Amino acid sequence: MLNEKNLNYLKKSLTFWDKLPSLEQNKIIENTKNISFSKGDNIYSPTKKCLGITLIKKGELRVYMLSKEGKEVTLYRLKDNDICMLTSSCILEEITFDIYIDCEKNTEALILNSLGFYDLISKNVYIENFILKYTIDKFSKVMWSIEQILFMKFDIRLAIFLLDECNTLKTDEIKITHEQIAKYVGSAREVVSRMLKYFEQENIVKLARGTIKIINKEKLKKLV
Repeated sequence: MLNEKNLNYLKKSLTFWDKLPSLEQNKIIENTKNISFSKGDNIYSPTKKCLGITLIKKGELRVYMLSKEGKEVTLYRLKDNDICMLTSSCILEEITFDIYIDCEKNTEALILNSLGFYDLISKNVYIENFILKYTIDKFSKVMWSIEQILFMKFDIRLAIFLLDECNTLKTDEIKITHEQIAKYVGSAREVVSRMLKYFEQENIVKLARGTIKIINKEKLKKLV
């Protein structure tokens, strides 16, 4: 049973809530549970059972693809107050590719059971539109990631990543390892380290263990 705080969060996250009759609202509540994930957990993969729609209260998830050789390509990351539809790919018939989802930070979330939610989709156009909206939004992020990997030089990709992190975290000092950046931008750690060292020589960043400080943001923007 959801407590009042989680119930309010559920209503706020599901923008179609007021368009539902009380019977359907109750069905969603009955099929929703609070759950915690730990940093490093794999919460979804092709071999795991369909989890359900994930409403992220606090934390961070990474959605990625994995090649047979073990190379990872990050499609996008999800953070506080975001929604993950791909954990319910069993109700999204158009999803025919294998994806993986890892927990990057300790995460608190609400899970809407897929089977309990499936019956409502065909009955309510507001729910259908809600799912479509989020699917299109994340598809745009996937295409942007692929465009960067295929068509952009690595210095530009890395500059975009660093600027995005600064904007998201609202700080010029980013706590992150070269290995993590490599996962996020779809490259090798050695390549990331070499480019960061070059940025440091150009007085764009200052490097320390587990930390990158942007010291000349304008120079970084010019690369982009």
